[in-house]
Amino acid sequence: MPASAFPATIAAPVDHELVIKKSRFLTHLAPVSSPDEADAVIAEARRRAWDARHHCSAQVTGLRGDRARSSDDGEPSGTAGMPMLEVLRRRELTDVVAVVTRYFGGVKLGAGGLVRAYSSAVSEALDHAALVDRMLLTEVTLAVPHAEAGRFDNLLREWTSRHGAVLGETVYAAVAEFAVWTPDAAVTALVAEVAAASAGAVTAQVTGTERVIDVARGN
Repeated sequence: MPASAFPATIAAPVDHELVIKKSRFLTHLAPVSSPDEADAVIAEARRRAWDARHHCSAQVTGLRGDRARSSDDGEPSGTAGMPMLEVLRRRELTDVVAVVTRYFGGVKLGAGGLVRAYSSAVSEALDHAALVDRMLLTEVTLAVPHAEAGRFDNLLREWTSRHGAVLGETVYAAVAEFAVWTPDAAVTALVAEVAAASAGAVTAQVTGTERVIDVARGN
């Protein structure tokens, strides 16, 4: 998939547990659309694990990841929230919140140990996350006779899976109207493929409309 001009995000919540010297670090990752939504996820984690002493957090939001917050929640300053935030930054993610709930195991880890523990807790959880790329895509439309709609639907689904593009909703009227959201660099290839598949009978039209769309990584 072509590299996105925007930070990626995660597709779904992830829970992960890390145990270090009997302390349990329970990480909860969630996709969010705003700081308020991230704060609600943190509050729910605190409510759910009410008997834990620390609920450290980090969040990055905004299309370009321009809003960020972190909290050590009682851990020594700089040993939890900021290291967690740095992991999210290094992974180039946005619209995500990480909450690490710690149950103390009776053995002090020291400042360096806490930094490593909270960083590892978030990093390991992210290793299990399905990522979603944010792509600036251009709309290309084509009108196809109903008799050819099934064939073109299959062709376009296969084409979009190879080019990091997204097939929009098909409108069935007098003809079947397909919309493909594609990286700008692949527009020429799509126009040529449509022309070849239809022997020139169907023309792919570039509308010029652009939109930032989520594309599951690996598609």
